[in-house]
Amino acid sequence: MTLLSARNLSKNFGGLTAVKDVDFDLPEGEIRAIIGPNGAGKSTLVGLISGRIKPTTGTISFQDRDITRLPAHRRVAQGIAYTFQITSVFANLTCRENILLPAQRGALAAAGPFGRIDTDALNDKAEEILARVGLGDRADTKATEMAYGHQRLLEVGMGLALDAKLLILDEPTQGLSDSEIANFLDLIRGVARDTTVLLIEHNMTVVMELAQRITVMNFGEILAEGTPEEIRADDAVQRAYLGG
Repeated sequence: MTLLSARNLSKNFGGLTAVKDVDFDLPEGEIRAIIGPNGAGKSTLVGLISGRIKPTTGTISFQDRDITRLPAHRRVAQGIAYTFQITSVFANLTCRENILLPAQRGALAAAGPFGRIDTDALNDKAEEILARVGLGDRADTKATEMAYGHQRLLEVGMGLALDAKLLILDEPTQGLSDSEIANFLDLIRGVARDTTVLLIEHNMTVVMELAQRITVMNFGEILAEGTPEEIRADDAVQRAYLGG
């Protein structure tokens, strides 16, 4: 089943075309990586998908619903969570509080104007998510007191707290140590059991180990798509990006 689909998607910034006539389909349950040289249009494409950037032309649908004109916060409510290249956690809040904020948002939306929120259930959910991302022993630690790699994991947890159907990760392993990257790979494989994952990543070892399919962009267009094995063997990709 196709979770997200884009057709003829373009974005112009003045005289610069950052994304040009892109057709993109993301099946439900897949781990997809987007790669490409700097300036290839990767961040612009996910900005269009997440609603942070308005398209010049084209359409985007999510779960068979047209979301082209929905703002970013409305897409979050639809189940699209985005983690930034630079961490966007609440530095002076504890890990638990960082998780509870998005969890409460989802609970409020589900309860409606006259519903009640089960605070015990929310706290249980926060504890479960923190354990899932490897921060169970840091629930009462302020985000600012943690290493950068742990803040990245917390940000993933915040995305999970939204009960996201699509989790978009922008350079998630940037600044992580080798051991932290190994833990991250295990985390995302676990997340992908019930959440579709779309990531921009420059670490090709991570891409080849984690992604089920890869989309390669160059000059704002999709150059190639395929499995890691197919992308590794693609001559055009080798010339444009992988240094072949």
